[in-house]
Amino acid sequence: MNADATGVRSRLLLIAAAFLWSTAGAAMKLCQLSGWQIAGGRSLVAGAFLFLAVRGARRWPSWPVLATSAAYAATVICFAVANKLTTAANAIFIQSSAPLWVVLLSPRLLGERPSRAELWSIPVYAVGLSCFFLDDLAPGQMLGNWVALGAGLAFATCTVGLRKLRAAGSSALVYGNGLAALLTAPLWWSGPMPAGADLLALAYLGVFQLGLAYLCFARGVAHTPALEASLLVLLEPVLNPIWTFFLAGERPGPWAIGGGAIILAATLWRTLSPLWNR
Repeated sequence: MNADATGVRSRLLLIAAAFLWSTAGAAMKLCQLSGWQIAGGRSLVAGAFLFLAVRGARRWPSWPVLATSAAYAATVICFAVANKLTTAANAIFIQSSAPLWVVLLSPRLLGERPSRAELWSIPVYAVGLSCFFLDDLAPGQMLGNWVALGAGLAFATCTVGLRKLRAAGSSALVYGNGLAALLTAPLWWSGPMPAGADLLALAYLGVFQLGLAYLCFARGVAHTPALEASLLVLLEPVLNPIWTFFLAGERPGPWAIGGGAIILAATLWRTLSPLWNR
């Protein structure tokens, strides 16, 4: 497979990850468990899924793997908790500050300096995201917003770590999920007893929304610069209200539709530009 085809395949994997991630808000809101219970339960399922499905994930961790695992655990815990403390829109939007942190981290940790086109694409994505949430950006609870900001910083660190690990990234996902499940285990009984629907939601969140999504992301980011990868997965906050509309009847407004169109157009350009420039 030539470099251009590899680049397109990697970008498509990143888009697939964003697609699966985008279902989190609706699934978590429909689940009656607490944020801590969801964080621990879905990570336990995701870790088991990745351990069984990916042979390369069963390796002894190095220090870089452990560091990336810690960033991953912080990401998934903070995002689940933020979704219960504030609105799903706020949680996703604030976590989407990750590319700004990647701009600061990737030159130091990866030696990857963003191109002029990538730097220009940041305000384009920012305009799209801002438009998207102008219709109904509820302030939410301040604590939830701060937790979501922590999720954005943790996700940026995780992105840089997976980019640096490349093939070893799948093992970081297994250990990260195990760490998240371990850290939240003492709080499992602090919430409501799970019903059958809650357990089904945790199974979906663990296997598809977390496990498979991060596997796609780890393989895609291995061949995509960290900043570009973090920009491509900004499709997540665009797709999230679509799921919300179908599952909860929440209709996006005109600003949201306009912002989504901007993000979709920018993502399509970043994904297919290697083929156009041949």
